[in-house]
Amino acid sequence: MQEEQTIRRCSWVDLTKPDYIEYHDREWGVPVHDDRLLFEFLILEGAQAGLSWYTVLRKRENYRIAFDSFDPEKVAGYDDQKIQALLANPGIIRNKAKILAAITNARGFLKIREEFGSFDAYIWRFVDGKPIVNEPRELKDCPATSRESDLLSKDLRQRGFKFVGSTICYAHMQATGMVNDHMIYCFRKQEIVESYSRHNHSPLDKRT
Repeated sequence: MQEEQTIRRCSWVDLTKPDYIEYHDREWGVPVHDDRLLFEFLILEGAQAGLSWYTVLRKRENYRIAFDSFDPEKVAGYDDQKIQALLANPGIIRNKAKILAAITNARGFLKIREEFGSFDAYIWRFVDGKPIVNEPRELKDCPATSRESDLLSKDLRQRGFKFVGSTICYAHMQATGMVNDHMIYCFRKQEIVESYSRHNHSPLDKRT
């Protein structure tokens, strides 16, 4: 393990926040193929709209409890009583439009899973099944959207999903490793690339 003082991380990580560091070091940019975790990020990214990611990250455990461990089948069945309970829950972002969107998106999620066998099979098609590896040197080099996120957003919206604009979709793709946007100097950049290469035979889509 590298000595802490020699580790270089992406510049957006607030080093005064241990939970932010842990999220960056363990999760961000790691390819996700588990449907439940993909659904979790779908809810959390939608909740983030207009807010900072850290605001949502701090409430993640509260969301896990409030949204039945991000079980899409349970969320899809939420009724008015449950909606009112969520609106009264101080541990989450009490925005009715976002709560209703989570329920709508859960129903859409289940339809996609029925059509494609898994949400994983559906969403990874937008990057041809393998992570796109960008080479950002500075934060400004990371785009807010991409051609792929535009296409994903358009398709999800046509399927009735809410809070899935291209910016939200791109953030989802970054979080779930569909896009590796770790800075070129970040220690996680190469770790994730090498881990993918060890477990997969298809070449990465590297872009400069």
